[in-house]
Amino acid sequence: MRLDAAALDQIFRTARTHRAWTDEPIADETLQALYELMKWGPTSGNCCPARFVFVKSREAKERLKAALDPGNVAQTMAAPATAIIAYDLEFYEKLPQLVPHRDARTPFIGKPELIRTTALQSGTLQGAYLIVAARALGLDCGPMGGFDAAKVDSAFFPDGKVKSNFLCNLGHGDPATLHPRAPRLAFDEACRIE
Repeated sequence: MRLDAAALDQIFRTARTHRAWTDEPIADETLQALYELMKWGPTSGNCCPARFVFVKSREAKERLKAALDPGNVAQTMAAPATAIIAYDLEFYEKLPQLVPHRDARTPFIGKPELIRTTALQSGTLQGAYLIVAARALGLDCGPMGGFDAAKVDSAFFPDGKVKSNFLCNLGHGDPATLHPRAPRLAFDEACRIE
């Protein structure tokens, strides 16, 4: 079953990256629904390495603010929530729960590069699913880099097992502040069929 044009527009074609936000809050239940939707996206061997912190409180925002590049401070402080998309370097410890039909944990033991690569790749996928799910639930997104990962990790993941990947502001964007839509590459510029 194919989604209709309105759904595809909401998720992709007319969705925009926002940097300015309305004052409308995001309920904790909406963030829980967001996770419950995005968690079904595929990862390598169902490893599910992404970890998320939804920064909403004033105190948590101040901790995050200290790690932001100057150009990202205003938009992040104004957003109702900011998701820290991170990856767990001990994700493989959850594999007996996530992959109960075989031993998926053992191949990662003592292989730090395999662990890091798998965690980063699948964790990044899960961050993309979060954006798609947020848009599907009627939220706007402002994904970004522009932060000191070591400071974020120290403030939010002090045990060193989880590493931040990127941030995504969430809320209801102010469409009046958007620039004209930037172009994308044509199929023939980005793709080939062999």
